[in-house]
Amino acid sequence: MPKVIDHDQRRREIVEVAKKLIIEGGFEAATMRSIVTAAGFANGALKHYFPSKDSIIAATFESVLQETSQRMSELDPSLGPLESLRGFVEAAIPMDAHQIASARVLLVLWEHSVANPDLARQYRDLLTSWRAELTSRIAARAGKGESVDAPAIGVLADEIIAVSIGANVTSLMHPVGKVAGRYRAYVDGLMARIGD
Repeated sequence: MPKVIDHDQRRREIVEVAKKLIIEGGFEAATMRSIVTAAGFANGALKHYFPSKDSIIAATFESVLQETSQRMSELDPSLGPLESLRGFVEAAIPMDAHQIASARVLLVLWEHSVANPDLARQYRDLLTSWRAELTSRIAARAGKGESVDAPAIGVLADEIIAVSIGANVTSLMHPVGKVAGRYRAYVDGLMARIGD
């Protein structure tokens, strides 16, 4: 009886190997040969799952973006507006080793996405949905009857996105968790400002 292979699981395994290689050595470290070797596959086996390095990179980029989206969507729906907004913001800021590793992969792939319209579109789509969710949560937290389209709400959402992107970059320049306290202080200050 032939061996049954879960192709989706194999694709996920390959993506995880690509992430690990990128974390350890940057984009150049994730060659088809290094991925095959690290995954323990025979030469040419990757072609059954991904036709090219670009397709592996696209899947890796998507995986990191989905991890961030998943952290945001897993927030307890019974949370009040303040806790909901806080959780959403904290899900986007790298505070632990896993989030910082994901930030490293994301940073490397941002550069690659500049020349790849599909990857750039994926990231723009994430930012668009992220901003929409932020404006909704900020308006609910503010509790002043402001519309999600109010300029002040949009400015706060854009600030949070900019700080989160900056935090992803900054976290890579310090030992793991070294600046997490600064980010928590930022979130505390942000919650106080929004509630005023």
